[in-house]
Amino acid sequence: MRENIIGREEEKRLLGDIFASGRSEFVAVCGRRRVGKTFLIKEFFEQELVFQTAGLADENSRRQIKSFYDDMLEQGLPRQAEPPRDWIDIFSLLRQLIKLSDRQRKVVLLDELPWMDTPRSGFVSSLEHFWNAWASSRRDVILIVCGSATSWMMDKLINNHGGLHNRLTHRIFLQPFTLRETEAMLQRKGFTLSRYDVCICYMVMGGIPYYLDLLDARLSVAQNIDNLMFRPNGQLAGEFHNLYAALFRNSTDYVNIVEALSKRKEGLTRGEIIRATGLSSGNGITTTLRNLEACGFIRHYHHFHGSRDEAVIYQLTDFFSLFHFHFLAKGKVGSWMALQGTAAFFAWAGLTFELVAWHHLQQIKDALGIGGVRTEEFVWRCTDAERGAQIDLVVDRADQTINICEMKFCQDTFTISADYEANLRHKLSLFAEYTRMRKSLQLTLVTTYGLGTGSHRGAVSNVVTLDELFT
Repeated sequence: MRENIIGREEEKRLLGDIFASGRSEFVAVCGRRRVGKTFLIKEFFEQELVFQTAGLADENSRRQIKSFYDDMLEQGLPRQAEPPRDWIDIFSLLRQLIKLSDRQRKVVLLDELPWMDTPRSGFVSSLEHFWNAWASSRRDVILIVCGSATSWMMDKLINNHGGLHNRLTHRIFLQPFTLRETEAMLQRKGFTLSRYDVCICYMVMGGIPYYLDLLDARLSVAQNIDNLMFRPNGQLAGEFHNLYAALFRNSTDYVNIVEALSKRKEGLTRGEIIRATGLSSGNGITTTLRNLEACGFIRHYHHFHGSRDEAVIYQLTDFFSLFHFHFLAKGKVGSWMALQGTAAFFAWAGLTFELVAWHHLQQIKDALGIGGVRTEEFVWRCTDAERGAQIDLVVDRADQTINICEMKFCQDTFTISADYEANLRHKLSLFAEYTRMRKSLQLTLVTTYGLGTGSHRGAVSNVVTLDELFT
């Protein structure tokens, strides 16, 4: 039911418009594994689905076809004298099943679509024929296809240059939950958590609904993380490798790149990735990087335009993968409970909180009162051996102002010391010198509980707190 859907306001509005459009619609829903694609569609169209099926994690075409056919039989298709031989037969039978429905709008959900496209099976061409020759000319079919393998969805559907070129009527890229949506889900599960603890959950699990749903409200956050990830039989103990293996046929190269990126918080250039992993340069690594980005595991960025380093940087942005390499991959940490308050915990939290800020840029802008101002966001660094410095978030505003943002994860209010103020002013001075920027500069602190008292608190112009990231 639609009331079971947490957040997803834009997606729900779009799905409502699609349902009311009065024409046939072909919708692709993409997103990372476990992000809630299937749940969203099933809950929204619970009463309108006339058929739903999912591909098998199996490269045998016959088994894929049999599974599809069995689902059609269970959902109202009369048994045929001859079973379907190929995908052309399957989609011919799907037309029959759709015609049997007396619903005004006929919603068909094909889930895990990339798995159906086994080698030399003719699946894509059969899907093209089904849509182009029949469904698109009607006014009542809503064909929704989902896939976790976002790279396949991009290549075979969204950027298709064959029969499906420009045939999609809508694309939905489902993102992980925000902090606010994460909090809402945990509250629905019976948790009464501080926003600090909600943030910890987010930094470990990245706002992935499936992971959050495994949490037990009778336990603390630390106990839950121990039970799910640090115990050998925990439900998420092997999730990292399952995640990449389910998305990518040659997952080893993908994992090697992600591992290399996990060791450098600011990221690596393409050349640095090649040197770190031993992978060969060429189209192979280009495709791998593109697929990782399409699936939401990494991002690429340029340094601020005033930097002398114009190379493209790739950075790991998947919270779950980052947590895995910080703690689980090493295999030496006994429990998450034992890590609380340690230097290792705060090193991880400080790095990860910077990603939280990047994932909530709109909330930061709203808190600064510039939600409607056009901005560009960058990282900036000075590589001078003696005067080096890095700024993890530069918000370049159209109103001739730049916010130089510092992120600080703390268990209490943050107090600016004399040394820290000197460091901030050093960064500001270097930035102004190297970029020759004529815009006004504002030092902005993004932190959990705001600023404490002290004679140096005037060093920053603006403070954004954790509460404001939940808006």
